[in-house]
Amino acid sequence: MALISVCIPAYNRASVLPSLLDSILKQDFDDFDIVIAEDYSPERQAIAAKVAEYQQRHENKLKYHENQQTLGYDGNLRRLVELATGEYLLFMGNDDLLAPGALRAVAATVQAHPNVGVVLRSYSSFICDPELPVQVFRYFGEDRFFPPGPDSVVTFFRRSVFISGMVFKRSSAAAHATAEFDGTLLYQQHLVGHILRQESGVYLNNILSYHRLGGVPDFGASAAEQGLFLPKQQTSESSVNFMRGMIAIAKSLDETCNLKLSHLILRDIGNYSYPILSIQSDRSLNVFLSYIRQLMKLGLWRAPLFYMYALGLILFRRRNCDRFIARIKATLGRAPLLGRVYAGSSLSGSSD
Repeated sequence: MALISVCIPAYNRASVLPSLLDSILKQDFDDFDIVIAEDYSPERQAIAAKVAEYQQRHENKLKYHENQQTLGYDGNLRRLVELATGEYLLFMGNDDLLAPGALRAVAATVQAHPNVGVVLRSYSSFICDPELPVQVFRYFGEDRFFPPGPDSVVTFFRRSVFISGMVFKRSSAAAHATAEFDGTLLYQQHLVGHILRQESGVYLNNILSYHRLGGVPDFGASAAEQGLFLPKQQTSESSVNFMRGMIAIAKSLDETCNLKLSHLILRDIGNYSYPILSIQSDRSLNVFLSYIRQLMKLGLWRAPLFYMYALGLILFRRRNCDRFIARIKATLGRAPLLGRVYAGSSLSGSSD
């Protein structure tokens, strides 16, 4: 059994799969395997052919499974948890890349802190070359340790939306398996909420994954996603449904775990709601204003920064706002800490 299973939910995008596999197989760490679950996509044959080529050269490293029907994003993550045998699971989007040294960094962390249930990471985005990042996403200025409890859940919740490089203890993820949130595209947030109630978390400041920009979303093909998302499109309705799912998962923690923290999660979402707004800001003003009103109905009206972001996007447009925010991040070396963000403690001084 490997220490780490790198888990890839595969649906279409066969052309970029070799780049992802190369980024994993070139790691300076060997105690890992790769698990791919192909989700009955139109490009199944192309994906299978490319995997077969790699299996010839790396027979003991790659495990390939084909779902008999399209499970969707959330269901396929759950299937990967079932298929994997590694003690820890590192998830990768099917068109992203694993950064050099990522597996060694994760291994060193979980071996030094055996009670870690979730590892949150920094990442960067790119268009053509990961060495030329468009933006870097760092949440703190150094590696941080987060003990079990509600404060850690709130901090990790919103910051786990992007899944590539996220790490979960396999036994913990398996213990909280559920189909309740299939169709939200946010199964990892359900896992974060439940696992961090009882186990610690770690944030690693070094970039562990590269997010490829420009991909076309394929969500909406599974039964659970139909009516919520449209393949190849990113409508304002789909963005609202995405946020509705996020809030539903947060509220479920109040109901099933008696944590009473959904209002804190919603406040954190509102303080950092710029990406939620900007994704639809290039549409007509009427469409964008309607989108803003729908987000307000979900509860984001409580955050003053929500209005500042919306007004800035209307007055100055997305390109200029993006540049301004990127400049702030570059100056600080991380995202600004807005509101009462629980930052845990320095990882070097923590103990389990």
